[in-house]
Amino acid sequence: MVGQAVPPVRLRPMPDYRRKLPHFHPTGKCLFVTWRLWGSMPGKQSGPLWLNNPRIADLVAHAILIGDRERHFYELRAWAVMPNHVHLLILPLVPVPVLMRWLKGSTARSANLIVGQTGKPFWQDESFDHYLRDSSQLGPAITYVEENPVAAGLVGSSREWRWSSAGWQAEPPAPPKSPWTSF
Repeated sequence: MVGQAVPPVRLRPMPDYRRKLPHFHPTGKCLFVTWRLWGSMPGKQSGPLWLNNPRIADLVAHAILIGDRERHFYELRAWAVMPNHVHLLILPLVPVPVLMRWLKGSTARSANLIVGQTGKPFWQDESFDHYLRDSSQLGPAITYVEENPVAAGLVGSSREWRWSSAGWQAEPPAPPKSPWTSF
């Protein structure tokens, strides 16, 4: 009716936070996350390539699996550890800042010990994330993540890259058992 106030529509709150980039994480939606080594640039292999070190790549890969299987921070859909960045496709079960702080923090401390540096940043503060708006985007997102090592010219087949969800499941060669049980 004219002149009467219309009550506001109540929508489910969308968790978000801001740093330099906006981050929107709707509940129940898969999230594609990319984070980079400190000093690296997108689109090329510039800056440090510490993730080329198999010990560090294994460390990050095992942390990703622990976040799913032991910590239950997310349901893992796909992942790839590249020479200077990481791709992760998940359904978050805890707030994204919590799981990212754990993933980046625990791996940074251990990786810095491996490369012989302490008190220096290992990962860039920011990460890029994009939530999948509907289930039709899941298949293409998994393909993108798992084919990233092929697109970068690191291997001829996604199953050959042992630091990804495609290669981790490949037989043979299977990656070694983790010396770490938790972080």
